[in-house]
Amino acid sequence: MKTNPFLLAGLAASLAIGGCTTDPDTGERRISKAAIGGIGGALGGYLLGDLVGGRRDRTEKLLGAGIGGLAGAGIGVYMDKQERELRARTAGTDVQVIRRGDDLVLNIPSGITFAYDSASVQPQFQRTLDQVAQTLAEYNQTYIDVYGHTDATGSDAYNQGLSERRATAVADYLAGRGVQTARIGTRGYGKTQPIASNDTDAGRAANRRVEIKIVPISQNDLRG
Repeated sequence: MKTNPFLLAGLAASLAIGGCTTDPDTGERRISKAAIGGIGGALGGYLLGDLVGGRRDRTEKLLGAGIGGLAGAGIGVYMDKQERELRARTAGTDVQVIRRGDDLVLNIPSGITFAYDSASVQPQFQRTLDQVAQTLAEYNQTYIDVYGHTDATGSDAYNQGLSERRATAVADYLAGRGVQTARIGTRGYGKTQPIASNDTDAGRAANRRVEIKIVPISQNDLRG
């Protein structure tokens, strides 16, 4: 039986609401670690899965670039500080900063990043992306995955290619502003990961997006 993705999304939202906690410093609502397991089970959790290319290959690049890892007890504090910086530097934009356990996800609508059917970062968004890049460069003990997505208009092959080009464009932009390439992976999902209905203009606009997943590098990763 084929599973309705929007039914699963609703289930995930219910789980997330039930598993939210409030950060005493930022006042932000976030999903608790206990709830993450439920969401991953409901959605398959591409955002909660492993890094692009696998952790082992990514770690070898980090070691070659001389990037260190975080001690277990310090990971949460490090990511708390980075989260506050990202929220402050993207305030007033349409960029969403989402906390999932110790990971962060930036949800960036393609409408503010790219012109229609284009993979070139729009000039009016560059200042915001500069702020994101500055934060990611400062907090360099993290992996960074950049994911591209499209709506369902057009062929599978075309959308797949467009999503890959957009992910690469954002990754290249970050790298050009001081974020080490050894930390960055990219993947295009085409139209396979909708977060809204493709039957409406608003839904299609929501599905056209780029996500930046930020994952702490632990000392255990580098020992492996």
